[in-house]
Amino acid sequence: MSKKIKIVVLGGGTAGWMSAAALAGVATDKVCEVVLIESEEIGTVGVGEATIPAIKEFNDRLGIPEPEMMRKTRATFKLGIEFVDWGEKGTSYIHPFGTYGKTIAGTDFHQHWLRLAKAHQVPPLEAFSFAVNACRAGKFDFPAENKTAVNAAYSYAYHFDAGLYARYLRDFSERKGVKRQEGKVVQVQTSPDSGHVHSLLLESGEKIIGDYFIDCSGFRSLLLGETLGVSFESWKHWLACDSAVAVASERGAFFPPYTRATAKGAGWQWRIPLQHRTGNGYVYSSDIISNDEATISLLSGLDEPAITEPRTLRFEAGKRACAWDKNCIAVGLSGGFLEPLESTSIYLIQIAIINFLKLMPGKVADPRVIREYNRLIDLEYERVRDFLILHYHLNRRDDSVLWRYCQRMAVPDSLREKIELFGRRGYIEQYRHGLFAPPSWLGVYMGQGLMPENVEPLVGVVTEERVRDELSGLKAAIDRKVAQMQDHEAFIAGYCPAGT
Repeated sequence: MSKKIKIVVLGGGTAGWMSAAALAGVATDKVCEVVLIESEEIGTVGVGEATIPAIKEFNDRLGIPEPEMMRKTRATFKLGIEFVDWGEKGTSYIHPFGTYGKTIAGTDFHQHWLRLAKAHQVPPLEAFSFAVNACRAGKFDFPAENKTAVNAAYSYAYHFDAGLYARYLRDFSERKGVKRQEGKVVQVQTSPDSGHVHSLLLESGEKIIGDYFIDCSGFRSLLLGETLGVSFESWKHWLACDSAVAVASERGAFFPPYTRATAKGAGWQWRIPLQHRTGNGYVYSSDIISNDEATISLLSGLDEPAITEPRTLRFEAGKRACAWDKNCIAVGLSGGFLEPLESTSIYLIQIAIINFLKLMPGKVADPRVIREYNRLIDLEYERVRDFLILHYHLNRRDDSVLWRYCQRMAVPDSLREKIELFGRRGYIEQYRHGLFAPPSWLGVYMGQGLMPENVEPLVGVVTEERVRDELSGLKAAIDRKVAQMQDHEAFIAGYCPAGT
């Protein structure tokens, strides 16, 4: 039997407490002991108020009651992301957490839609997405349990206050036995023989020894970057935005079940509706506009009055050369950063700690386990990276240096091949590991205006008349079910009102 191991988590905030909460489930007298070190004097970045559906799996795995979590974090539901002015000015599309139609005679729905759209007037593709229609109508309900039902073809995520979520997970973790240690780290001590992190010396003089260290120290990357010297790989040449300014505003009457991302001259602006306020921010390139200009642009674009002072943040897109080195695993910003365009920051935290649990080591980690972990994390980062680049690269704007640069820049080969395959015959790769299934890629390809030149020849086995009937029936069924749903605001009021 393996000996019990001690895991030290450095840093609170979203990454630290998500890690601690996940580890709490295996923290027994036989598996591991978990200690989290944080200082009240050190602020947190608070990544991510918007999430993707994977967060529900994470919470369910931990046994977190959804309505309680939503009340305490003042959360709302999220069915997708609206992209305004991305393909070109004056356009809008929604990347839904759900599918477009169903396969017909074994061939993807969008292939049949494309066949008709090339020769006839047909409703837009989004008319056949249940999630998009619910978003546009401002409605919400849980997906049907009958997987064949038209209102089962979607999933959902949350908008929540990331600071309150971390606090909720702290309470959860401490009840499960995670020990919280208040204190600042003044020295990281390593073993002279192995180079492994041996202990953390606190300002109080206390020494915290561990077998493994989860680095959640943020952009500083105190353990993996500064101490072990793992280099940072920059992706700024593909993702040029390097700054953000964020501000909260009053909650408005507009209370949709989706995030909105509006493209602007030097980047894009987010809008995230919570129960008690609205989160806003402008992600931009500091090579194009100054912090002051970005702040003025953000404040002038708010739908409701600001209620906090604007807060500016600098970052660089990229990741560490490896996420696990020796006995240190970087989770969250200490391992890498990708801008919040597709709300993936919290997902990357989640997948880092879940993969660690899958490959849970003994007292000494097998090098093959470390290599496999790093392979899985690299895949996740690279696939999110490619998906983000797609939004910038497939634009037809000509109103600023940023958009012209993004149109013409050379993209990673892994993305270039995907775009070419879709552009020729609407083919979308399905992969086993990594985020974003084919409907997500389809939503962005089509939303940004990329129409395939041809369709798959197998669509010819079905008559156009049958396809028109299928489309007509599906659209009517979606319209009927969406009309029966509650308004998003009314659903929240009945299910998880904040303050109760």
